[in-house]
Amino acid sequence: MSRVGKQPIPVPEKVDVAFNGNQVRVKGPLGELSWEMPAAVKAEKKDGKIFLTADISDMGVRALYGTARARVANMVQGVSQGYQTIVEIVGLGFKAEPEGQRLMLSLGFSHKKAFDVPKDVKVEVDKKQTTLVLKSHDKELLGATVARLKAVKPTEPYKGTGIRRKGDRIIKKAGKTAAGATAGAAGAAKK
Repeated sequence: MSRVGKQPIPVPEKVDVAFNGNQVRVKGPLGELSWEMPAAVKAEKKDGKIFLTADISDMGVRALYGTARARVANMVQGVSQGYQTIVEIVGLGFKAEPEGQRLMLSLGFSHKKAFDVPKDVKVEVDKKQTTLVLKSHDKELLGATVARLKAVKPTEPYKGTGIRRKGDRIIKKAGKTAAGATAGAAGAAKK
């Protein structure tokens, strides 16, 4: 049995959950989300909690069972508390300027890059214009937006400049001069 799938999902008082066949609708103070669950997974609400059940004799259904529970739990948390991700822009002269639902990114290119932000994602930019806080009630949309934003200027491995999530670990490579210096020292030691 799936350890994740069998856990009940607590529903806060302000959140309304409705099931229509395999369609799940979750409505709360921050917004509304819906998702089509796999046919093998069934859901019911009782005593302020959501319980998911599935026939787990099939290995494929077992994997869907835990995934469905996680998706529904993310929906409930999203409409009640929301999600946020902090993105950093690292580099000399790199910055983001908000213009409504669009960001104008200065990233060392010959021109500014325009990045359209989905309407369900809110962006806050700090005074230095190098730290962005993205907020949304839809965890999947938020993650996809951050991935698209990072793809505009991926973090390069030599100087570490580019766009990244706060806390991302960047492993820097040694440049040609550093690699040549260590190779030359090793060659001199052999003589």
